Amino acid sequence: MRALPDGVHDRDLLDALREGWGVDAIDATYVPVGGGSYHWHVGDGAGVRHWVTVDDLDNKGFLGHTPDVVMDGMRRAFDTAYALRAGGVEFVVAPVPTSDGESVRRLGHRHAISLFPYVTAPAGRFGEYRTPAERVAVIDALVRLHRAPPARARAVVPEGPHRTGLERALVETDRPWSSGPYAERARTHLATHADEVHRLLTRFDSLTDKVAATGASPVLTHGEPHPGNVVFADDHVLLIDWDTVAVAIPERDLWMLDSDEARAQYAAASGRPVDDAAINLYRLRWHLDDISTAVHELRSPHVENADTALTWRWFGGAFESDGPRPYAP
Repeated sequence: MRALPDGVHDRDLLDALREGWGVDAIDATYVPVGGGSYHWHVGDGAGVRHWVTVDDLDNKGFLGHTPDVVMDGMRRAFDTAYALRAGGVEFVVAPVPTSDGESVRRLGHRHAISLFPYVTAPAGRFGEYRTPAERVAVIDALVRLHRAPPARARAVVPEGPHRTGLERALVETDRPWSSGPYAERARTHLATHADEVHRLLTRFDSLTDKVAATGASPVLTHGEPHPGNVVFADDHVLLIDWDTVAVAIPERDLWMLDSDEARAQYAAASGRPVDDAAINLYRLRWHLDDISTAVHELRSPHVENADTALTWRWFGGAFESDGPRPYAP
């Protein structure tokens, strides 16, 4: 996120770190990276560096639509990540528990705060090229993850969180949208591509039925193992951002690394073939989720800032391809 979160001040952050983790921060630098969470690089008096994340509980639709439900979903996800790390799954960058053993802590009514070890090596970027050896390491990590116990992870289906809102928006493109500076531009753009969105939704429903009919067994998945959530460190990888961890079929993860080589490697290591229809389903789900999330943000009350500008730029080009490619070929 490029803009600071509304209603969270430096003093709130420092107080929460001290009260929850006993961290007396001497400096805190906001880091404008990622999408969906707010991050700070924090140093304490002992010379230890920390990574602090704040989440807006009103803006995590994949976990729920009320702050309490979202907070429960975050606890379950981060508890699962902590259990994986404690159980010996070393590639998991898990949250540091509070002095009370919580994996995430409430920060007022609207926000949550969590603390992570500071990883010196940088993560990659969505859509960038990674070497064959690096992709092999990610597949190996996913094979291990998919064999792990689910702990407290939620079970999820492919449906995105804002589909109902997208369908309502499609019906309402014939009337003005007045939610903010990008609303009318978003309405016009969606109206231009309405037929395409309807086709995508129809195809999504068809693939959902086809995949459900296979009765494939679910596993524990990360949900977003794209390069932006992977730290490539020499001959091993670390996976970050575990709020999306959930029980689902393996293709929820595998579509991001999809290639003939990746499919063969996963099938050989896991003993489980990769379903082409499920790969296509999850790629399409991501594409529709990007579209519906942008529409949701720009139809909701909003202001002009770096984040809404970024959402509009992305939405403006959302229909120029057949869907995202997390790892460049």
